[in-house]
Amino acid sequence: MSRAFLVVIDSVGIGGAPDADGFFNDGVPDSGANTLAHIAQACAEGRAEEGRTGPLHLPTLDALGLGAAVRLASGDDVPGLSAEPLDQNGDAPLGQASDAPLGRWGAATEISPGKDTPSGHWELAGLPVPWDWTYFPKEIPAFPDDLVAKVCEIAGTDGILGNCHGSGTVMLDEFGPEHMRSGWPICYTSADSVFQIAAHEETFGLDRLLDLCERMAPVLHEMKIGRVIARPFVGAPGSFKRTGNRHDYAIRPPEPVLTNWAQDAGRKVFAIGKIGDIFSMEGIDDLRKGDDATLMTHLFDLVEDAPDGSLTFANFVEFDSLYGHRRDVSGYARALEWFDAELARLLPRLRGSDMLLITADHGNDPTWIGTDHTRERVPVLVAGRGAGSLGQVGFVDIAASVADHLGVQSHGPGRSFL
Repeated sequence: MSRAFLVVIDSVGIGGAPDADGFFNDGVPDSGANTLAHIAQACAEGRAEEGRTGPLHLPTLDALGLGAAVRLASGDDVPGLSAEPLDQNGDAPLGQASDAPLGRWGAATEISPGKDTPSGHWELAGLPVPWDWTYFPKEIPAFPDDLVAKVCEIAGTDGILGNCHGSGTVMLDEFGPEHMRSGWPICYTSADSVFQIAAHEETFGLDRLLDLCERMAPVLHEMKIGRVIARPFVGAPGSFKRTGNRHDYAIRPPEPVLTNWAQDAGRKVFAIGKIGDIFSMEGIDDLRKGDDATLMTHLFDLVEDAPDGSLTFANFVEFDSLYGHRRDVSGYARALEWFDAELARLLPRLRGSDMLLITADHGNDPTWIGTDHTRERVPVLVAGRGAGSLGQVGFVDIAASVADHLGVQSHGPGRSFL
């Protein structure tokens, strides 16, 4: 039986979302954002030279059709990604046979009313979000008094720190020293539907932080806040560092998704990265976590060992968490080039009946104003199912297509593009 590997390169948007003018970063609409194109342009202009140099070098992704997908989605120039699309007959343009994408490629558009992790992943798994998420206001204090009181009751403290919108590393620098002195948890949010709690693993305690987040999750889920995130850190003032013990407590999907479809059909389902958290382990048999380098090792292992008929669903988060939110163009470019080099090693290991599908869940343009996600179309790059354009598709069509490849029934609104 065929195997499927669905890989989300978190936040690698390609611009052009038709409704982007209704989504904002610091009051500016996302309609001009384009994560991939703007990184490539910065690299070509010498504005991304920290730890790397020159034009963005993604030969493996481009060979699958990444540059062509960006041009399809937005029409933007993508320096360094020059593979030409195949024509309508599936042939390479005259004189371009060696430069035409070797995979199937397209651009996917989201319909869920958000630009966040749960919205993107649920829809990629076949379920558009059936409600509007709740968001906390961008003001101080950001949280209602009764919610703060509940945190204090569970944590056993007289108050909280933060109570505002903010970027995680900034929150640690600003409130970490006082947190260590007072023992009060650092609570903050963002433009996403999220409630984040940061605490020091040693002075506050990791188990205590996880218990606090787990007990707060039902309260916040009832409010239609999508995730409660435990953000543990270590170190001393001036050198705080997040650890790998982050845990997301997400709302459980209200209907079966791709992982359930596969598991219910008797297929083994593997999750890599934060997929288990996003789907509350729905339909997942085996979960493997770690930093992105460790996750890549897990993906290589599953390409070697996952049984016939299995689904592997992976998320590589550091594009988003380390570089997009921090507006680090050089770091984002380095991460993309690392992923591309690893992909070049991975592709030859696939079996003849395997399909590897690479996509994203939203954008996070590191050249854009603010520090939040950007509303963008995302790439769809398919290895193992021939070559040619898929055109414009929906996020939900990805789930239907993975199900089609596996030979299991799709229960969502998507249609297979295979």
